[in-house]
Amino acid sequence: MTSWQPGKNNGSQRLGEPTAGAPANAGGARTTPGRYNEDMEQLIFRIHQILIEELDADQIAALPADERRRVVEGAAETLVKRELSNVGGITRDQIVARVVDEVVGLGPIDALLRDPSISEVMVNAPEEVFFEREGVLYLSDVRFRDVTHIMRVIERVIAPIGRRVDESSPMVDARLPDGSRVNVIIPPVAPKSPTITIRKFRADKLSMEDLVAAQTLTPDMAEFLRACVRLKLNIIVSGGTGTGKTTFLNAMSVFIPETERILTIEDPMEIKIQQPHVVSLEARPANIDGKGEITQRDLLRNTLRMRPDRIIIGEVRGPEAFDMLNAMNTGHEGSLSTIHANSPRDALSRIENMVLMASLDLPDRAIREQTASAIDVFIQLARFSDGVRRVTKVTECTGMEGEIITLQDLFEFNQTHIDGEGKIHGEMRPTGIRPSFAERFGPAGIELPEGIFLARSA
Repeated sequence: MTSWQPGKNNGSQRLGEPTAGAPANAGGARTTPGRYNEDMEQLIFRIHQILIEELDADQIAALPADERRRVVEGAAETLVKRELSNVGGITRDQIVARVVDEVVGLGPIDALLRDPSISEVMVNAPEEVFFEREGVLYLSDVRFRDVTHIMRVIERVIAPIGRRVDESSPMVDARLPDGSRVNVIIPPVAPKSPTITIRKFRADKLSMEDLVAAQTLTPDMAEFLRACVRLKLNIIVSGGTGTGKTTFLNAMSVFIPETERILTIEDPMEIKIQQPHVVSLEARPANIDGKGEITQRDLLRNTLRMRPDRIIIGEVRGPEAFDMLNAMNTGHEGSLSTIHANSPRDALSRIENMVLMASLDLPDRAIREQTASAIDVFIQLARFSDGVRRVTKVTECTGMEGEIITLQDLFEFNQTHIDGEGKIHGEMRPTGIRPSFAERFGPAGIELPEGIFLARSA
């Protein structure tokens, strides 16, 4: 077990550089526990500065993550007792926790990242740190000292993956060790302040039953989607940012038979397929020299040589759309993917535009014919003002009529009212239209609830 002694540092490397300029003491600082308190911030800064001078950084860095945190916590407790003997127990514990977060975590936002109820953390400026809980955004009480403090946290995020962020390269995507997705933008592109957006990785796997309980969809719709996946229809999950597309894709994947070989393509990796035979591939950005990039399109082309039963693309966002449609049309049925779009019709337009990015000089009609024959079902998701993520449409792609791809809604969410607490009420109902592929369920041995497609009165 590694130990630490106050005042001893056998290594020349520092564990981290403190932000220059300790925060000024504000006489009217708030003292509510958990809130920003400039007096406490000054103490945290002071202890952090001493601690990184006295710790052996090389020895600490070599430890496993859990032990590293325990060692630094013990060192911080010893230091706080020595330097702040007149500080009370609760405040002392808060200082120790914050100092440990500064040394081995992501500073002020580390506590937010550890909160399992929080799904996203957004740093807009030193005094503007927001988080999302159950689909609703809140302004937190967390504060950074200044923009330099934010930059120090950014460097800690990107250093392990060998990326850089500076004026010549002011935007970067990264991933935390737990799989959480990070986006960083710094000045001059973000003139006000460096920004950090962290989409937390869910360790648990939400099932379709969980989504039904969360009012995302109805039990009948879940049964219908199970049948669609078993029938190997090509399905696109569409929605805006933060609507739960990847979560929904993960839940649907449980319907894939365990006997099938699944290949996933992502940028970055987020999908947690629940089957045993899965090969996960991840796109790679170019290195500092601008070389070594591997795109989703590169991976998709290679996937076709790997004998896939199912191909799952985490999100189609570029010229790989052409290769996806080509795969769907050449025997790779049952493919699943997500796309950023506000409606199934918008999703079709986006796919067409992305195919054009492949620079193949295909006529519009050829692209639409390929799209219409490849995609069977769109699932449209939305995040409502009450924070609930819901399926708003399940739409079949039925073919071409003239120059237009034809769609028909099979299920649709009908909002009825908003109650006094801001909660949205409504019902997902079948439209009364029977899908053109319905006759294929019986021969495939797939049973659906009686009357699942019958329209119901309000």
